[in-house]
Amino acid sequence: MLEKMCWASCLLVIFLCMGCTSARTAVPEEGKEKTAMTVKVSPMVKLNSGYEMPVLGLGTWTLRGETAERAVETAIECGYRLIDTARYYGNEEAVGKGVKEAIRKGIVSREELFITSKIMPEDYRRADAAIDDSLSALGVDYIDLMLIHQPGSNDEEVYKALERGVRAGKIRSIGISNYYTPQDFERINRIAEITPAVVQNENHLYYQNTALKEYLRQYGTVVESWYPLGGRGNTQKVLSNKTIEEISHKYGKTPAQIVLRWHIQAGYIVIPGSENPLHIRENNDIYDLQLSEEEMARIAELNKNERFENW
Repeated sequence: MLEKMCWASCLLVIFLCMGCTSARTAVPEEGKEKTAMTVKVSPMVKLNSGYEMPVLGLGTWTLRGETAERAVETAIECGYRLIDTARYYGNEEAVGKGVKEAIRKGIVSREELFITSKIMPEDYRRADAAIDDSLSALGVDYIDLMLIHQPGSNDEEVYKALERGVRAGKIRSIGISNYYTPQDFERINRIAEITPAVVQNENHLYYQNTALKEYLRQYGTVVESWYPLGGRGNTQKVLSNKTIEEISHKYGKTPAQIVLRWHIQAGYIVIPGSENPLHIRENNDIYDLQLSEEEMARIAELNKNERFENW
């Protein structure tokens, strides 16, 4: 009976990660192959904090409960090493369970993972306690990246709490989210003792905000894209773009893979969200692809400075 149960568990893992294995050789300077499952693991970017962060990860906004647990575990099985969550999402505990299960199975160690969370506005008057709440819910000893979720009353004091979290060993890197202009960034940076490592904003084909990305280079601060595929309700506006479809046909990739590859080559970190095992796997299968300069320029021309959200 025990043998049958183990065999059934193995079949489930194979089904969820079907296609995670690949006969293709990874690009040495970008994708690296993990020999145990031949999964492709994201290349890394060195943050100004000194830590390395994967350039592609799983976004978990809208994922809840067992759905979030399964998505996180599936993503890790398929080679993801960056998992993004937030206190506001209400899923830190579920994300933590997915991470714990992947570690229990021996797929990864905690040190191989990069976990991001955020302090929500409701906690801006108790930011130090909010950090502890996230650590407890996730079930981890440290958080790799902690962000201010969005501008708001007392957010400068929140950033100082993040800095205290770094000094206490609770957080490794810190940053801000939904700050869209150099002026927004500098309002936090001017009171900072630790320069923000990451600015996480809405970025996609129609809102590229290249000016901010280029401005942040002087600080070694990188931009991370939420809604890289347009987000729920707007995905088809991005994926049905004629330029993207044309390039996808050329390379035999999906439109989503072309868009994600553009993000990475343009210097963004991306966190596409999905609960679909097929989409999770496909989104990570982009390291054997290199868009030409001409194709990158064509995609850059699609920018309309058009955001889909207002927060």
